Amino acid sequence: MKIQANNHDNGGIGQAVTFSLKDQEQLHMLHPEQIVSYRGHSEGRSDRLMNVKGIFRKRRLIQADMTGPCQFVAALPPGFAVKSVELKDGSDLLYNFRSLFFYSYGITMQTRLLRIKNMFITRDAVKVKFTGTGTVGILTQGPVCEAELHPTEPLYVDAGSLVAYPENAKLELTVYGNTLASQHMSYHWKMTGRGTVLYQAGRQNHKLEKEMKNDGLLKRILREVIPFGGVFIK
Repeated sequence: MKIQANNHDNGGIGQAVTFSLKDQEQLHMLHPEQIVSYRGHSEGRSDRLMNVKGIFRKRRLIQADMTGPCQFVAALPPGFAVKSVELKDGSDLLYNFRSLFFYSYGITMQTRLLRIKNMFITRDAVKVKFTGTGTVGILTQGPVCEAELHPTEPLYVDAGSLVAYPENAKLELTVYGNTLASQHMSYHWKMTGRGTVLYQAGRQNHKLEKEMKNDGLLKRILREVIPFGGVFIK
């Protein structure tokens, strides 16, 4: 399997990723509506309802099973890229369902439900765990960073930027810092344990760009000084 991404955002109009599969190679696309061109036998693509238990049971989630030899191109929205993660036996990482783009044949997908409180805060209900060996494709906004967890020293990661974390890690939604800091930040995961955490480092870029272009000094001061000013002052 060969994956070739266009690394240029072309002025903010999106990117394209080309997938080339050899004879009998298989790939499962979780966003088949993004496929814009296909070269190969017609029967090389077979769409089906996903077998996802729990909160998504009543939704019509469709995945496309692609079988080589074939080549197809998938479109990405502006600001998004695809990160390939090589999965090994024994991996215990849990992934955000919304961030998943594809996974290769030979990998089994399992789901884990979040606690009700965390569902409402993060607007995310399900995490996904893969078993087996192969490749997992993740949709990201910006580069993907890795950090090692520590059993007692917590790592704080923006809740919306977290991509994957070990299943046995201890997580707590919180904010940190002094009063001013905690009032002007989104929820973070306070994480301890062992293993590697993956997070994306580009989700907040559009906010900074907007502030640099449109915000005057007085407006920025009021947003930062007034408690919860970031919520009421747009």
